[in-house]
Amino acid sequence: MLWRAAFALALLLLPHTEPRTPLDFGLVPGGVYDTVAHYEPGPIGLLFNMVHAFLHVVQPNPFPEDLVIRVAKDKFGAIKSEYQKVIYYEIGFVVCAALGLLFVVLLPLVGLLFCMCRCCDNCGGEMHQRQRKNADCQRGLLTTLLLTTTFIITAGVLCAYAANQHLSSQLKTMRRLVNNNLRDLHTFANDTPVQIDYLINQYDTAKDQVLCDLDNVGVLLGGRIHEELGKEVQPALDGVLNMAGVKVEKAMKVMRDTKEALENVSVTLETLQEGTGKLQFNLSVVRAGLSNALSDPACADTLSPTAQICRSIRSSLAQLEISANYSGLPDVTDQLNKVNEVLKTDLSLTVQRGLLAFNDTPTMVTDQTRNVAEGVRGILDGIGSNITSFSRLFPIQSSLNNFTVFISHTHSRIEDIYPEIDQIDFYRWICCITLCCMVVLILSFNFLGLLCGILGFDRHASPTTRGCVSNTGGNLLMAGVGFSFLFSWVLMGVVTATFVVGGNLEKLVCEPFNSRQLFKVLDTPHLVNPTWRNFIPGYLYNDPDMDLTVENVYSNCKENRGIYSALHLDKLFNISALLNTSVYTKDMAQKFEGVKVDLRSIILLDSEGKENLISFTETGIGEINFAAYLEELNKGVTRVDLLSFASNLDTQAEQLSKGSLQTSIKGHANTLRQIYSHQVVSIQQSMKYVRARNTLNQSIRFLERTSSDLSNKVSEVLTAVNAAQYLISQNATFIVNQETEKYKQTIIGYFKQYIDWVKTSLEMEVATCKPLSNIMDTADILACSFLLDSMNTFWFGLGCSTLFLLPSIILSVRLAKFYRRMDTEDVYDDSIGTWN
Repeated sequence: MLWRAAFALALLLLPHTEPRTPLDFGLVPGGVYDTVAHYEPGPIGLLFNMVHAFLHVVQPNPFPEDLVIRVAKDKFGAIKSEYQKVIYYEIGFVVCAALGLLFVVLLPLVGLLFCMCRCCDNCGGEMHQRQRKNADCQRGLLTTLLLTTTFIITAGVLCAYAANQHLSSQLKTMRRLVNNNLRDLHTFANDTPVQIDYLINQYDTAKDQVLCDLDNVGVLLGGRIHEELGKEVQPALDGVLNMAGVKVEKAMKVMRDTKEALENVSVTLETLQEGTGKLQFNLSVVRAGLSNALSDPACADTLSPTAQICRSIRSSLAQLEISANYSGLPDVTDQLNKVNEVLKTDLSLTVQRGLLAFNDTPTMVTDQTRNVAEGVRGILDGIGSNITSFSRLFPIQSSLNNFTVFISHTHSRIEDIYPEIDQIDFYRWICCITLCCMVVLILSFNFLGLLCGILGFDRHASPTTRGCVSNTGGNLLMAGVGFSFLFSWVLMGVVTATFVVGGNLEKLVCEPFNSRQLFKVLDTPHLVNPTWRNFIPGYLYNDPDMDLTVENVYSNCKENRGIYSALHLDKLFNISALLNTSVYTKDMAQKFEGVKVDLRSIILLDSEGKENLISFTETGIGEINFAAYLEELNKGVTRVDLLSFASNLDTQAEQLSKGSLQTSIKGHANTLRQIYSHQVVSIQQSMKYVRARNTLNQSIRFLERTSSDLSNKVSEVLTAVNAAQYLISQNATFIVNQETEKYKQTIIGYFKQYIDWVKTSLEMEVATCKPLSNIMDTADILACSFLLDSMNTFWFGLGCSTLFLLPSIILSVRLAKFYRRMDTEDVYDDSIGTWN
């Protein structure tokens, strides 16, 4: 059973042909970018949204992409021919700007005329107030309206002030964003060489795996060949071990059991022959004795009753014989000798040698592919050297060093500009505060005038006797009117200018940038250069037909993809040429063409084993007369029951007259009883003879079963073994080539995994260009969110305040009449009953 355990162990140790697990190249090292190109304005965002809604009302038209493209291509010359479309698109801004200019022009003229009119005691300049019944109601209404208008103007100036302060406060955020972007560019430049070195060094991972597979070529390639051949060979070996329908582990037991059965037949046959031989002898003695006794003269008288009894006894003497005559059965010594001769050759050892030769395929493959493995190792070293040397041909490090110097220089220049920016912002802040102060001055006169007027007004005082506080309130309101005429046109001029500039920038730059419509304009073919389809590849690679657009670059960098794929740097650094697998695959295939695995030395079952099997079928077991054995085993010990026969003799002897004949017959009857009790009962019940009969019966039936289909089964086994042997010796070339090709593809697959990983890493992880999109987003945040939104909110609040100065002027002039002290007043005439 030792060889069977070795066989099971060999099957467990053989490798399975499942696909190799993917190689683990690890994570590409990379820094973390600091810039978060996202801006949340906070509470002031509500004002920004209001301004955006107002601009949408002013300009509801969609972005004029076609018009902008035509104007840009014609370098603004198309405005003359396309002025109608331009005016149609800008109609909202044109109307608002026209109204603003009209306000700027007319309001100073109106103020001048108003002053001249009042100097002539007109337009409310006469210091006389008519007495009216609804004077109190009119004064209250005017006060309410002026107060409401003043609050609206206050809200507007607060909105403008908040926008002004917000813009100044965002300078720190601006510096942080700019510094983060520059720091990210430094990170980009510093990490890229490390990442590229990591990609190159990870070639060793694929190389080590290939070397590991080459070191285990016997287990991998040989194991696969063994497994594929085993699909045909193993059934043949199982056939050898499954003769006569016995299981594999009982194959050799068949021969041993056959030998044991034949030995049992021989031994038990001798035992049974010995027992039945003595019985036959004793029965023959009794039969002879009875025959001599029946020769008595008393039996000679044919007419006497005694003669009839003698004749009856004499006729029954033939029954005194044994029934199962084992002496007549054929001897099995010849078959036993032949089986012993066959067993001199150990079939299990023969099969084990064939199995070990078959299972030794991995070692054989290792020995026969040693030269191929050495050649592949040489190719691996050459590939590694080529990758290292080829990567040094690209001026990546020098380019990045120049880029780093440029970033540092740019950063220093920006740092130098910050003081100027702060100074400019300070002047801007002063100007905006001055404009707000103009409105605040007017608001101060309005609030103080209302306060003094309301507190100092006396209902019982006549217009000429009004108090000083009330008169002061009226004068303050008129002062507010005067300053409104002085400042409002200036304020409206600033509002109009910033509205036209800021509104158009918001609609033509910021909104299209956020919706990426601006990218479509920039990506318009032949826009920058009439001969270029796309300007980015035209500038970078002098290949304007390349499909590289601003939108593609921005989208790829927004997704943090590698700059290699985002900018199509394969035009400068062709990694595909470096990682061209066809060159290495060809060399590798040539090396594997030398794999010549010769399996003809594997002998599953040698000639000695085959002759052993054939000799086993020719031992003559099938020629044994199994029916004769079974027939004799089914017979009783004697032909007649000796006890019954003895009783009959006694009965017949009693019928005889007393004498020597009667005594002789009764004596023989007693002898038969003794033979029965000593021999027949012993043969029937003694364990020796019972076991002998049972063993003989089982052995004969086993031999009958074994010999029934022995020849056919051995023939089938030999046919399967010969077919499997032919497969290994003659037809194994296809399997060897097939498994060699699979093994080669596995080896090449490691390079493909490495190459695919390098390409994927270059596209997604190496030199990720998020900083480029962050720069564009930062520019959008600085220009649109910080500057334009604040500027637009400023003119929106300031414009609202300036517009409401008009009703403030009118209401202040009308309300001042009720607070100022008049020179004359109406006197009631009793004669006519009216005021004069």
